[in-house]
This record gives sequence, structure tokens and C-alpha cells, in this order.
Amino acid sequence: MTMDIAFTLEQQTFREEVRAFIAARLPSSIRERLRQGHLPNREDTITWQRILAERGWSAPHWPKEYGGAALSQAERLILLDELYRAPAPLPQIFNMNMLGPVLMKFGTSRQREHFLPKLANLDLWFCQGFSEPGAGSDLAALRTSARREGDFYIVNGQKTWTSTAQWADWIFALVRTDPQARKQAGISFLLIDLKSPGITVRPIRSIDGTNHVNEVFFEEVKVPASQLVGEENQGWECAKFLLANERTGIANVGLCQERLELAREMAHAGALAQDPVLQREFAVFDAEIRALELTNARFLLTPSEQVALPAFASVLKLKGTEIQQELHMLLAKLAGEDGLEQPESAEHGPHLVQRYLFSRALSIYGGTSEIQKDILARTVLA
Repeated sequence: MTMDIAFTLEQQTFREEVRAFIAARLPSSIRERLRQGHLPNREDTITWQRILAERGWSAPHWPKEYGGAALSQAERLILLDELYRAPAPLPQIFNMNMLGPVLMKFGTSRQREHFLPKLANLDLWFCQGFSEPGAGSDLAALRTSARREGDFYIVNGQKTWTSTAQWADWIFALVRTDPQARKQAGISFLLIDLKSPGITVRPIRSIDGTNHVNEVFFEEVKVPASQLVGEENQGWECAKFLLANERTGIANVGLCQERLELAREMAHAGALAQDPVLQREFAVFDAEIRALELTNARFLLTPSEQVALPAFASVLKLKGTEIQQELHMLLAKLAGEDGLEQPESAEHGPHLVQRYLFSRALSIYGGTSEIQKDILARTVLA
């Protein structure tokens, strides 16, 4: 970042500290795989998160009493930016950015004591059980049910598009506990051990040939009532807090910068550095990413009451998605015929074309581009 984003001397020093830590501690094998276009696998994420946890950086926004670092918003932005630029795996999002804050606000003291240390150190890997067939953008239409029987809930239903369920130990799920109530009012938030009898995880193979998302089926699954988070039928409050809690990183600026640097390196290696069409494309990316960076900083470093949060978040998600997809397309083109070759192991070798194919999902998950445009139309153009 250039200096016109008004970071203090202390914050600039923190950036150098983070950069030095990553250079010294990030395993080169992980960095190289990510550089080649692979997404972090389970082992990558666990290994690196436990290294970050030594400094509290696996949970940079958590209070220190729960194993976090209590970093300021600016420091969190710097840390995230440097992780993307390395490139290094990010802390596991479902544990750190979603479930952890929900447990701090709505969980019991016993739940916090038991789960938070395990979330921070990635001793337990959680996935998110929200979306269902017919309940994606309209999440309140979910039908997975949980009926109370003594000290247990009996869960039946299906979740879909469940990221990392093939690796996860547990799932936090929204379930309908009062079928007679209006849609939002009859929902509860449960923590469910995926080893419980009656659970089936079925992979969904995506266009890049790998398994990122899954279907999860529940058939008469017994869940201890002690694993209810918050009050029964008040799960919608947990869900709203979860979805609104974390603003940092929505634009993925550091990732865009790292991918553009790689594109420039590939152009030089392929003797295309002076190609005028490619140079123009690089210049456009420079301007677009710089504008995204400034908008992201304005969004994150301005007090929330002074910015139109839904509109800002939607602009960042929409524009960040578009830039990432265009960059992945450029990298796939620069890879040329070599990029079409399938390595003997899917875990090794260049993966840039496959990453381009997977990038088409960016405009769907985390709030579709169409939904973001609807929000902008209502909040900005109305």
C-alpha cells in the first residue's frame, strides 16, 4: 500500500513485523502450491493456522482472553493483506470469523470454554450448514427440522453447497424447531458432531474437477440439547450476527495484488512483457485494484455509523469478485497450452486453468452478484 492510506508509524512497523514472520515461518511448499493456483488443503490450513496461533494471529479480532490478539481494524487489514500477498492460507473462516464470534455473544460459558480454544488452534474444523435446496438466497425458507425429545434434538433434513464438509469434524447448522412459527421465528442454531450416526456427507464435484462443496444429509440424528447456541427459536439472531459480524477482507485486495504480480512474472518469463495489449491490460488492473484498495480501506477504517454499510459491502463484494475473475482468466491465458495439462497429482503442479474455472463460483457464494446489485439499487439509487 502507498502512504496516502494514512497508516501510522506503529501500523507500518506492524506490517514489517507480519511480513518478517511470514517470511520466516511459512513453509515454502505451502507458498509454492498457492502460488501455482491451488487453494489451501486441510493440512496447509491446519499447519499454518497453528503457527499463526502462536502470536494470536489465527484469531486477530478475538479478545486475548479467548486466544486472540485483539488487533485494531487497521492491524487486521494489514495482517490479511500480507497473508494474501505471501501467499499464505487464511485462518479457517468458519471457525474464526463465523462461529467464534457467535459463541462469544450467544454461547454459554461452558460452550466458550470448550470450543473457543479448539477453534483457534483448529483442533476442531467446523463447516457451515445454512443453505438448503430451495433455501439459498432466501435462507429463512430452510426446512431441516429439529424436534426436542428430552435432552436431545432429533434432526432430519438436508444441507447443500456445504464448503469443506469433507474435511470438517463438526457443523454449525440452522434448523427449524417450530414449524408453526413465521419463517424467521422458528429457527434454532445447533452445533452438530459430523461423526454422529445418521449423517451422510456426499461430495459435489465442481467444474475444476475437485471437491469444494458437499451435500449433508441428516436422518434421525441425535444432538444433545447442550449444543444449542442461544435460545430455542432465536437462531435467526445468531445467523444475522454471524453474517454481519465480519467486514475485513470482503474485497480480497491482497489476493488481487498477488495474482497481478504473478501475471507480470509470467509475462516476463514468456517474453510478453512489452506486448502493448498486455501492458494496457496490466495498467487497467493497476487502476482497478488501486480503486478497490482505497474503497476497502475507507469502508474498514471509517466508523461504521459514518458509512452506508450495506452499499459499501455490496460494492466491495461485486467489484472484488469481478476483478478476481478477470485476473484468473488472464492467468489461464498466460498459462497457454501448458496450463491445460493435468499433473499426475491434483495436489501438485500448475493449477491456473482449474483456478479460473473455480473462480466462476465467486459471483455466487457469499451473496450472489445479483443480490449485491439489488442492495445497491435499494440503498443507493432509491
